[in-house]
Amino acid sequence: MADPAIKKSFDINLLRRVFKFARPYKKQFIISVVLAIVLAAFTPVRPYLIQQTVDKYITYKWMDMVIWITVIQVVFLLVETALRFYFSFITSWLGQHVVKDMRVSVYKKILSLNLRQFDKTPIGTLTTRTVDDNERINDVFSDGLISIIADFLSIICVLGVMFWMDWRLTLICLVPFPLILIATYYFKESVNRSFHRVRNAVSHLNAFVQEHLTGMAIIQAFAAEKREYDKFKQINKEHRDANIKAIFAYSVFFPVVEIVLATSVGLIVWWGAGQRVNAGVLVAFIQFLNLIFRPLRVIADKFNVIQMGMIAAERVFKVLDNEDITQTNGLYAPGKVKGMVEFRNVTFGYLPDQEVLKNISFTLNAGDTVAIVGHTGSGKTTIISLLNRLYQVNRGEILIDKVNINDYQLDKLRESVGVVLQDVFLFSGSILDNITLRHPGISKEQVIQAAKLMGMHAFIMQLPGGYDYNVRERGATLSLGQRQLLSFIRALLYNPAILILDEATSSIDTESEQMIQQAIDKLIVNRTSIVIAHRLSTIRKANQIIVLDKGELKEVGTHDELLANGGFYSKLHEMQFEKKVISLA
Repeated sequence: MADPAIKKSFDINLLRRVFKFARPYKKQFIISVVLAIVLAAFTPVRPYLIQQTVDKYITYKWMDMVIWITVIQVVFLLVETALRFYFSFITSWLGQHVVKDMRVSVYKKILSLNLRQFDKTPIGTLTTRTVDDNERINDVFSDGLISIIADFLSIICVLGVMFWMDWRLTLICLVPFPLILIATYYFKESVNRSFHRVRNAVSHLNAFVQEHLTGMAIIQAFAAEKREYDKFKQINKEHRDANIKAIFAYSVFFPVVEIVLATSVGLIVWWGAGQRVNAGVLVAFIQFLNLIFRPLRVIADKFNVIQMGMIAAERVFKVLDNEDITQTNGLYAPGKVKGMVEFRNVTFGYLPDQEVLKNISFTLNAGDTVAIVGHTGSGKTTIISLLNRLYQVNRGEILIDKVNINDYQLDKLRESVGVVLQDVFLFSGSILDNITLRHPGISKEQVIQAAKLMGMHAFIMQLPGGYDYNVRERGATLSLGQRQLLSFIRALLYNPAILILDEATSSIDTESEQMIQQAIDKLIVNRTSIVIAHRLSTIRKANQIIVLDKGELKEVGTHDELLANGGFYSKLHEMQFEKKVISLA
């Protein structure tokens, strides 16, 4: 019994959605359909001309006519070849343009998704949706629906001419056809099930490889190569087994087609000899059969191409239909943001039943430096993720300058909130591109000035190519501290009204931390600064310290006030002080 998912994949509404992307190329689509009709009409012409040549001109030795009709056939063959070439080209052209548009639409949608979607969806899966699944949709146009239409029309035209020439001989040679229809059905179902498993296996392979290449340092550090290798072999084995099942179906189907063709040819010869059918008719009918069986050999496979394209399309449209996106309907775009931040009864959880922040309320005055401290998992980083709308709050509201952040234009909001994260991500490309993120309004001179302020200019100039040095994927050629310093330059250049330092000095040694502390002190002047740090020694100068524990706000005050209270912050301070004494001992 066929897989319900496969049956669902061949959905006319889904096919209609795919063809909506072909609307801008309506002219090319119409040309391809017209060519399909013309080529179908051309298909039986050459066998018919051969029949006329044998029965009329060769039999009666009209050699002049034989020469002329041969020339006509050669010219006809050249025209037909040219039309088939253009048909193949135009359908592939159409498929590639549709795929290009769909791929752009998918990537645009991915860019707008809430981060929670990336938390629960493997990156390799989204890569498959964007690249590989879209390529399968191309096959619907280049080797699928239009091609099937052309093949069906060709078969109809050939059968029409065969019945016109000799309807009894036609019926005789079609006797074995029920066998090929049955074989085609089972072949189509078998291959489709196998290809469905292949697509799932490809998705799993992409997700596994993407994740494990990214985490290769961890795998090697913990000597887990053998275990991960065994996992990969299992996933790869599933992919191989699915392909082998499809290959087995092909191995059975094509010999069946050849047997049916040979049987039909035998019936033609047997009936023709008994009924004394003209030699030209027999020759033409054998050619007609080849013209019928040629598309029949691949027509079931093309149905599978369409269904696999529909399976891929269904996955692609799941991404396009995903409504968990960052809303961008805010209109408020002030010329300058002052930087007052207010959380009002904010509750949030990455999962519906697991709250990370619970009824959080606090106010940060513009220009203040505020520190957020707490144990790992207390919700510190979540607060900054909500502030620049990487995630949407479940309950409550967040305001900047007394305006709900949902009312801000998203670009304006994020331009006003600069973030230096603990885990700095650098893209493959030059240092200059990673600092500016290709912002056209930031010049190289501004980058150099900011780098000098951060004490990085001399180091950058020592690298091959200076600011054009390629840092490779994820900044692999730079140390953690160097990557962190580049992120400081980036934050400085974007000049945000609100600056967030999320464990920003955690990857930098003590000497480097002292070197950039002066730059940070200059950077936070006249702007609201939110500092998240485990090292309490780095936040003594904060105007206000917010203490979190398990998603709840425990204390708010200055360093001295919280120590005097002897509460949660005081205990954190004592624990860190004791650890420092032990390490010195």
